[in-house]
Amino acid sequence: MLRLTKKADYGLMALKYLAEQAAATGRTGAASAQSAKDIADAYHIPPHLLAKILQTLTRQGILISHAGTNGGYALARSATDINAFDVIRAIDGPLFITSCITIHGTCDLAGHCTIKEPLRKVNESIKDLLSGIVIADLVEPIDPDAIPVAGGLVSIAL
Repeated sequence: MLRLTKKADYGLMALKYLAEQAAATGRTGAASAQSAKDIADAYHIPPHLLAKILQTLTRQGILISHAGTNGGYALARSATDINAFDVIRAIDGPLFITSCITIHGTCDLAGHCTIKEPLRKVNESIKDLLSGIVIADLVEPIDPDAIPVAGGLVSIAL
């Protein structure tokens, strides 16, 4: 079965969180930076593992790290410009569904294999599908009915 690694799951969850926080506050960049602890607490992710994932995503240019008291992590680009494939590849490396499709060439059965081309097409389809999913697609819409009016204190005079 084809599955994402936990690290890729956590990376996508963290980016979703950062995109939601930026959308909720209307701020971007350093102003929307969130701590790794806040992200870990929100999704019950092991903090040490999340810290490594966030560092990897920063090195790959998907996140920006802000140091200091109010520091943390923020999206390096708009949530509409970061796709799931880029995140998964940054964390797990190249996506290959079988060992015959690699960056190193062909396998020992290359001369006799009858499924390499169909599997290549499946691999490309998965890549295209994941490339078409952007972080903004993962963000849950803000429900205006869930936002309290005037801090939740409303009086109606009849």
